[in-house]
Amino acid sequence: MAGSQDMFDAIVMADERFHGEGYQEGYEEGSTLGIIEGRQHGTLHGAKIGSEIGCYQGFAFAWRCLLHTCAAEKDSKKMKVLESLIGLIEKFPYDDPTYDKLHEDLDRIRGKFKQLCSLLNVQPDFKISVEGSGLSF
Repeated sequence: MAGSQDMFDAIVMADERFHGEGYQEGYEEGSTLGIIEGRQHGTLHGAKIGSEIGCYQGFAFAWRCLLHTCAAEKDSKKMKVLESLIGLIEKFPYDDPTYDKLHEDLDRIRGKFKQLCSLLNVQPDFKISVEGSGLSF
């Protein structure tokens, strides 16, 4: 009778043991896959933000060159907004993905870019697609 009781306990304990082992294996595998998926997601979003900021920077540098050649525009509101945009872009924390105000700064850059486009009377169309990103007019 004692032998059959031990066998029954072993069966019950095996179920609990297998449940615990399965949970641990699933947790470890899920953590590994989560890290891989998170890294891919972060890389994709980082590339999109970098591409967007790069387009804004190229746009701003090109317009700075164009406006510097025109003497009447050197001290205009356009130049002040342009220099403000360039300053925001230069201060943007490219190297710190944990920066608390990353999205706030990005929204500020987007707003300044829209303000500059309005002052310059241009209608940009920034697109991010599979083929690449770009700024068209």
